[in-house]
Amino acid sequence: MSMSETRQPALLTTSGLVFLGVLLVAAVAVPVLNLATSPDSAAHVPTYVVSLLGKYLTYALLALSVDLIWGYVGILSLGQGAFFALGGYAMGMYLMRQIGTRGVYGDPVLPDFMVFLNWKELPWFWYGFDLFPFAALMVLLAPGLLALVFGWFAFRSRVTGVYLSIITQAMTFALLLAFFRNDMGFGGNNGLTDFKDILGFNIQSDGTRAVLFVLSALALGLGYVLCRFLVRSHFGKVLIAIRDAETRVRFTGYRAENYKLVAFVVSAMLAGIAGALYVPQVGIINPSEFSPANSIEIIVWVAVGGRGTLVGAALGAVLVNYAKTYFTSGFLAPYWLFMLGGLFVAVTLFLPKGIVGTFYDWRARRRAADDIPGDLPVQPVAEPKPAE
Repeated sequence: MSMSETRQPALLTTSGLVFLGVLLVAAVAVPVLNLATSPDSAAHVPTYVVSLLGKYLTYALLALSVDLIWGYVGILSLGQGAFFALGGYAMGMYLMRQIGTRGVYGDPVLPDFMVFLNWKELPWFWYGFDLFPFAALMVLLAPGLLALVFGWFAFRSRVTGVYLSIITQAMTFALLLAFFRNDMGFGGNNGLTDFKDILGFNIQSDGTRAVLFVLSALALGLGYVLCRFLVRSHFGKVLIAIRDAETRVRFTGYRAENYKLVAFVVSAMLAGIAGALYVPQVGIINPSEFSPANSIEIIVWVAVGGRGTLVGAALGAVLVNYAKTYFTSGFLAPYWLFMLGGLFVAVTLFLPKGIVGTFYDWRARRRAADDIPGDLPVQPVAEPKPAE
């Protein structure tokens, strides 16, 4: 069969369809069980659970953005939390502008923390955030532009491997220190909080929480389809080739740095969207989201679920964060970080391809075994006829 006759991989595999089906069921069932059932009913889903599940979905989208560049391009970024936080701050600035005179100090323009710090006027970089379309645009542009500038210099300098990981971690740590400063105009150590409305709807109401959950599920589903479309295309095949043998790709005439830059920017924008959906459901955004430890934890999610599988990255994010919620609420809380480190070591040693990747390997071996023909029946040899 010639190369032109090679079949293109399907956009959605069986596992992808199952993943999207589960998201669809959750997007319908969870709000219905929250809004249409009595709080006394056994089937009722409390509002705090809706917000918790919505947070898990934003983490799954964040993990998906990491898997796009780590699993398919080989870029181990330890600064993905920076893009997540920038998207969150863009949404938080919009939510702060919606408070108006309902703040503690009643200033119609300045957020409470600016009044407390004796700011006389709104900084120029806060202009426009009273409009949702502008804020939504900044959710994409802020992390996207940072990724574009950072990636432009890093990839053209051919910084790869552990060196690239270190400078991405340095980038997010520098942003952490900057956003901690009160004179930066982003709330300092306390960050942005005390949100009231989003698009005119009470952010604390059950209906708004349910809508935010549905939007998180929708964003995760669309993010998965986008990533799947990219990795199965010719563009995605080049990305995989760069991951496996970048030098050979350069010898064939491809500008590997351009492909890596595009993937890096798309990944940053996905992380920004995840951060924007995270903030109204959690109710706060502060500089701790820039912490390098957060970015390292994202890598653990992807490794547990399965690097280079997309579905596995999302699954790993949900499973690890559910475990974090469960184990940090009891006597095991002081030992969570040790448990997380142990989990990463165990996955590295015993499940190097993660949960979903190991399942894919097992399924491939089963199919290969089924294709091996068994012993053929022995045909009886006819006895020679006696010569006449």
